[in-house]
Amino acid sequence: MSHTHARPPRPVASERTPLKARKVSFSWEDTPLHWVPGDPFAGHTINVLHLLLPAGERWFVHVYRQVLPLITDERLRADVIGFIGQEAMHSQAHDEVLPHLRELGLDPTPYTAQVDWLFEKLLGDRTLPPGRAPRWWLMERVAIIAAIEHYTAFLGDWVLNAGELDRRGADPTMLDLLRWHGAEEVEHRSVAFELFLHLDGGYRRRARTWATAFTALVFLWQRGARFFMENDPTLTAGRASFRDFHRSGRQGLLPSTGDMLRSVPRYLSRSYHPSQEGSTAQAVAYLAGSPAARAAAAAEEGA
Repeated sequence: MSHTHARPPRPVASERTPLKARKVSFSWEDTPLHWVPGDPFAGHTINVLHLLLPAGERWFVHVYRQVLPLITDERLRADVIGFIGQEAMHSQAHDEVLPHLRELGLDPTPYTAQVDWLFEKLLGDRTLPPGRAPRWWLMERVAIIAAIEHYTAFLGDWVLNAGELDRRGADPTMLDLLRWHGAEEVEHRSVAFELFLHLDGGYRRRARTWATAFTALVFLWQRGARFFMENDPTLTAGRASFRDFHRSGRQGLLPSTGDMLRSVPRYLSRSYHPSQEGSTAQAVAYLAGSPAARAAAAAEEGA
């Protein structure tokens, strides 16, 4: 694949910051099943993160550990190592929500088993398309991660600014988990794309893997929201539809449909660079005030 671009992506230098994993922990005993009061659909749609991210981010870490020996830029290598640490912590934090959901009567195992299969088998090391070399498959997955990270950063920026969740009285512990995670996604939003540019950078691969990632995310998210709504023991005839998603987006409880659609041409632009989106300053400011991140920093200082 070509490493040339009609207009080279221009990173915003001021948006780069050293990355570190924050060893956070959360206490879930006081968090209700419907943690967005009066809107189980919005809460359950966001809850899909807890189903997708543990397996997905373990997969990110697995792929990136394989590419570390291929990185020749030392600054990028340091960023990737920091990214790996943060993603491993994200996976653990969301995984710890699942036992609480079971205690509340909603067992996510049928859905998470499918997600585990997707990342471990379908996207695993041995799933090599016929006639393709192992390096081709590794680069394909690096590009898929870059596309997914475009959307995790999009969601991170959204949740940092989702004031309607506060106005609706959303559970503060869940909000802190989401905003701690979202802030770190904004903080490291350039790493996956810069790694892709460093190792390959081909535009056709970027466009192709974006289509794969976007289609998979939409499919998995709507299935996850339907799973939660249909299996919520407190709801009768629970359902999830794109109309519900659009409604919650207009109310500010979920990302708006328009904002999501407008994110597509930005990623596919040849001049795209993730540092041009979101605000590192806002992310770092949240992390400085996050109850979980502050507790983690205090514990680290006292160790």
